[in-house]
This record gives sequence, structure tokens and C-alpha cells, in this order.
Amino acid sequence: MAQSLVIVESPAKAKTIEKFLGKGYKVLASYGHVRALPSKQGSVDTADNFKPNYQVLADSEKHINLLKKEVAKSNELILATDLDREGEAIAWHLLEALGIDEQAEKPSVKRVTFHEITQTAIDEAMAHPRAIARDMVDAQQARSVLDYLVGFNLSPFLWKKIRYGLSAGRVQSVALRLICEREDEIDAFKPREYWSIEALLANLSKNQFTAKLNSCDGKNLAKFAISNQKQADDILAELENVQFQVSSLEKKARKRNPAPPFTTSTLQQEASRKLGFSARKTMSVAQKLYEGIQVEDGTHGLITYMRTDSVALSTIATSEAREVICRLYDKSYALDKPRTFKNKSKNAQEAHEAVRPTSVARTPAQLKQFLSSDQYRLYELIWKRTVASQMAQAIFDATRVDIAAGERYSFRATGQIIRFPGFMALYIEGTDNGDDENKEGLLPQLDEGEKLTKEQLLPEQHFTQPPPRFTEASLVKTLEEYGIGRPSTYASIMNTLVTRKYVRLEKRTFFPEDTGRVVTKLLTEHFSQYVDYDFTAELEEELDAISRGELAWVPLIKKFWDPFIALLHRKDQEVSKADVTTEKTDKTCPECGKELVIKLGRAGRFLACSGFPDCRHTEPLNSDGKEVEEPVVSDEKCEKCGSPMLIKSGRYGKFLACSGYPKCKNIQPLEKPKSLDITCPECGEGEMMEKKSRYGKIFYSCNRYPKCKYALWNPPKEEPCPKCGWPLTEIKTTKRWGTVQRCPQENCDWEKVLIPPEKKTPAKKKPAAKKKTTAKKTTKKTT
Repeated sequence: MAQSLVIVESPAKAKTIEKFLGKGYKVLASYGHVRALPSKQGSVDTADNFKPNYQVLADSEKHINLLKKEVAKSNELILATDLDREGEAIAWHLLEALGIDEQAEKPSVKRVTFHEITQTAIDEAMAHPRAIARDMVDAQQARSVLDYLVGFNLSPFLWKKIRYGLSAGRVQSVALRLICEREDEIDAFKPREYWSIEALLANLSKNQFTAKLNSCDGKNLAKFAISNQKQADDILAELENVQFQVSSLEKKARKRNPAPPFTTSTLQQEASRKLGFSARKTMSVAQKLYEGIQVEDGTHGLITYMRTDSVALSTIATSEAREVICRLYDKSYALDKPRTFKNKSKNAQEAHEAVRPTSVARTPAQLKQFLSSDQYRLYELIWKRTVASQMAQAIFDATRVDIAAGERYSFRATGQIIRFPGFMALYIEGTDNGDDENKEGLLPQLDEGEKLTKEQLLPEQHFTQPPPRFTEASLVKTLEEYGIGRPSTYASIMNTLVTRKYVRLEKRTFFPEDTGRVVTKLLTEHFSQYVDYDFTAELEEELDAISRGELAWVPLIKKFWDPFIALLHRKDQEVSKADVTTEKTDKTCPECGKELVIKLGRAGRFLACSGFPDCRHTEPLNSDGKEVEEPVVSDEKCEKCGSPMLIKSGRYGKFLACSGYPKCKNIQPLEKPKSLDITCPECGEGEMMEKKSRYGKIFYSCNRYPKCKYALWNPPKEEPCPKCGWPLTEIKTTKRWGTVQRCPQENCDWEKVLIPPEKKTPAKKKPAAKKKTTAKKTTKKTT
């Protein structure tokens, strides 16, 4: 008979912990939540102090029945669910579902938590059990009740006023508002012209460098000081015959500190930037690393708990990091005493450590053979960030050179030399625009008073750019900065927005759909307080206060509920569906002459006659609200019915469609796949084709799809891998690493450099009519 029954959430976690505990313990999983508020009206009794009417989830009934049998055979019940509010609530729900009193003698109930699944952490937790933290349970209950009251009252309102199947949420709707308001800013943006002037100069040794026009008549030039080509030409004429001379030269030592260890939020952001992971994928992979992986010396949790706001590291972690740094580099890269960080995020909960390796001594290289590709990449990211946070500062020699150009003008050149790389030798934090390298280059040796040769003047026209759309990383960062929601919930929130088709995600960037924009407009116009950023953040602070025992949860819910439901009832009477889903235009119907209006349908917005149902004339609209171009007749014939094929425009660009629609519904890509005359290595029957994805990206796949799903992003070459014998290799080209030929198989690391990367040298710039901006691709280093 098992003396002690331990319950955790997941079976993988249970298996790992049972190995550490040994005999006398049986570890079982609850498989996550066991009770929840049913998805129906009446699950919260608003007349009885907001009493939640929980039910055991259908999928959890068999697990609960098994746990009841095991509890009956045990003297001790140990609840070892996660150490956050959700985990605390799951422990409480387990007792309720099992019908066990926490104060009962048999089984005696204990609550333990650990922030990492290691022998030391588990032994420490078992030695210091506690009771369930009811304040944390109350905070989680308040969150669940609030989300239920908003969702199950506001969602039906959207069904009536827009269409059935829509949803609203306390945090979800605020996140959607951020995305839609950014799109409104982009739509309203008007580019503003400005010019810059650079000079390509050379010193006495003929070493070239560039300097930018910085001031005129002793005054610094603002961004829009040169606003058109005429002004630029006038300045160029004045500069044509002037002497360029170094007027001042300043060198300073600059220092740079590493980024702090990962929190949940920063882990999601960096995994998005550097690995291309969605927030959901990041948390899923991190969960597996936390729960335990079979490695050389047994099963171990490889990272600490991944739901945390803390940037703190234990003394054990910092000591291990120092040892690793000294071994991989030398003592100059290590610190005399550990570096500590302050959390900048609003509403941070710092009950435990940052996300870090459970043992910094376990390097990514040592674990690579035991991990999947995604697990290895995420572990490597966490390991590097942790170690780098305890490395010495990077030290630069920064140089600023001011150059007089005649009597009126002054140019400035800046550059820097890395004197000591410090933490940058291992890791540099990414940015939302994908640029994690320092842009400033090297300057040649210059002396004060030195005369310079003007090689070329380089005027360049620019236009201001609209604010960028949100990516997963930047949306997570913004939500955290506002203090909206919890980082552990961001993945599910973003997934809901995409699933509900409020937004679409293209190349990791959010684009609001018509439905999302209409929902946001309705909520901001009529329920502005409840989608207000500050209001939502303040509510989050109050939930935190409940978890600390400073507030009671029922009065908080009542304070929210009374004005909310009163407003909802009033708006139900005041707002009509036509007000929300119909927008007037200045166009007239070509069939009956009545006004055309913009309506919202399941496929988005479209033009319709206001005389419906007497007149059923409709016209499509593009996503930007403009009328769709008339289709063009192509030279191709439909392969099914022989009718001419039309060139039409859709969401993902132009395509061919049969003019015989709706009798013939044949559609084809405008650019047909191109055969490469290479046999598919996967099935051996098909051949590789060059195709274009719906987003316009070139890829290479077998022509037997969907029977064979083999595909590559890089051009294949009909040359077998010399190491593993795979029938073909691929060619990958990046600016950073040049062109390499490599094996496409994940478990093979063969690679050959074909063209090394170009060395950066000052390039002569040509005057451009308009500055072009291109999206930067993040490429990983091939190994």
C-alpha cells in the first residue's frame, strides 16, 4: 500500500518526480484542471455573492475516479501542483473534487511547491510542506468569475448586434483594441518628405568613410530641416567647392550591460525574434524542458518554472555560471560578485526565480543528443541568456568626429571599436526590428585639423514610415508594459484572436480583420471603460492585492458587476445591429439608383444596395475598404471547361479563375510551379517543384502532395550528402554567413561554404529618388 500519494498536473512531470522520490511514494497526474465554470448561463450566481457553480470537467472524471481509489489506499496526500495562482487553485479544486477536508487526519493533506524539478528542490519542498494558500485561490477564483461575467454577458451582446459566434474577453478585447488602433494609425498616416546629405570622405592615407550633415550656422539640423529636393540641391551647390577639415575629435569609453535572465514575457519575445516561435509554441516546449527529459544520468527537469515575473537568480545558479564562464573564456569575463537586476514590468510577481537552466553546468552541447531540435534551440537560448547575464560588461571605444565644411556647415561621423566583448562574446539581446548588431562601423585614423578629400556628396530622399504593426513579440511586450493580463495567458489570448478570425497572422505580424475592427469599434464606443488600458491594468493590480490578502474578492466583483450589467442593459436598447454593421457611402446602386452601403458579412466587408431585399446588388471590397479591381482576361484557357481564365485579386495576391464561374469553379495560381528535374528523396516517385506560398515566399516540394509532404525552404541540389548519404543537399544564402551547401536532414550537420560572406566596407551611395525599406529577415547561423 502506498503511504503517500503525490498529485501533479502532467504525467510527464509525475514520471520525473516519482524517480526522485523513490519507494513509499506514488505520483499521479490530474491532467491539468479538474473543475471549471461550465460554458453556459448561470454558472455564476450573481444573486448569491457571485457563487461559482463549478463542475468536474468531462475529460477529468476518469482521472478523478482513479485518484479517489488511490487516496483511499494512502495515509498522506501531497498536492504538488505548480507554484503560481493557477497551480494553487488546481490543488484546491482537487480537494473539492475528491471530497477531502484539508484538516482531515486520513489522509493528511500537505501542499508543496518547487520551482525546478531536481532532487535538491524536491527534497527541500517535501521537508517544508504548507497549507493551501487561500488568498491565491481567491485571486484565481476572482479572475475566473470576472472573465466569465464579461465573456458570457458581452459575447451574447455581440451576437445580437453583429453576428452569432463572436466573443469578448476582459483581456482579449483590450489586446484586439491595441492591434486595431495601430492599424487605424497606419491608415491615417501621411508620409512626410525629408532629405539627408552624406559626404564620402578620405583622409591623407586615402582611407574612405562617410559623414552626415549635422549643422548649419552653428545650429543642429532637425530631422525635417531639409524638406525637399530644392533645399537639398541648394546646399549641395554650396558644398561643391568647400574644404572639408576635421574640427574636433572625441573618444570615449562606453560600457554596455547584458540583458537580465528571462521572465515568461521576455522568453516569449526573444523566442519569437530569434527562433521564430509563437508564444504558444514557446510555452509548450518550455513546459517539456521543465517537466523532465531523459538525459545521460537519468530524467531531469532542465529549466526552472517558466511562468515567472522574476529576474532573480539563486546563489547556486550564479556560482555555476561563474565556473562555466571561467572554463569557456577566462576570469576577465567573469564577475567578482553576482550581478542583480530590477524588474521593470508593471504588476510583477517575483515569488521565485527567473527562467534558467536547473544546472548551468549542463551546456547545450552536452544535451543536444537528448533533445529535439526545438527543445535544443530553446534550451540554448535560455542557457546563453542566463550565463551572459553574469558576464562582464562589453567595453567600446566610441569615436565622434566633427568635420567643418566651409564656413557654414558641419558634418559628423561616428564609429566604435569593441575593446572588450564581455557578454557579447556569447549573447546579444534581439530587438523587434530584428537588428541585434551595432550599426556603427570603424573609422580610419584621423587627427584634429586634418584636411580631408571630398570623394562624393550623397543626397538621399526619405519619407517617414507609419508605426509598425504588432508582432507577437511586440504585442507581448506592450501588454506587459501596460500591466494587462498575465504573461502566462498571452499565448492563449493571441491564439483566440486568430481562431475567432478577429486578426490574421502573416509572417509573425498581426493584421486586423474586418470583423475584429467592427468588434473593437463597438466596444470602444459603447464600453470604453471596460476596454480601457488603465482600467484593465488597475483590475490586474486589484487581483494581485487579493492574492496578498489585502482585498476580499466578492466586493471587488460587485464593484465591477453592478455598473457593468447596468450599462449592458442600457446599450442593448440603444444600439441597433444596423448602426454597427452598416456604413454609409457616397456611391449609388447601378441597378436601382439607391444608396450603396458597406455591410459586414462572414467573409468581411462588402458593398450592398440599401434597397435590400428588393435589390440584391453587391460589390466586393478589398481589405483596405477600396473597391476590387475588375478582373482581366488572360491568354490561358480553363483546363476543365475551356472558358477563358480571368486574372483576379484576392487576399493573398492575384490568381487565375475560370470565367465560367459558378458552373466551373476552377482556380489556379498565376505563377505555375516550375519543375526542377530532381527526384523527391522522401517518396522516390515524385519530383521536386519550385512553388510560391500564398504569402509569396518561394519553397520547394514534391509534386505528389498531399500524398508526399516533403518540402524545403532552400533550393535543393541533386547531390547526395557525403556524410549521411541523403539523396540531395540544399543551398542556403544569408548576408551574415554567405552561401553554404548543407544537408537538409535535421540530425546531420554536414555543411560546405561555397561563397564566404562579404566583408563590410564603406560603399558609395547613389542618389535615390525615394528611400526603399525592406523587411529584415532573421537568419540563424548554420552549423
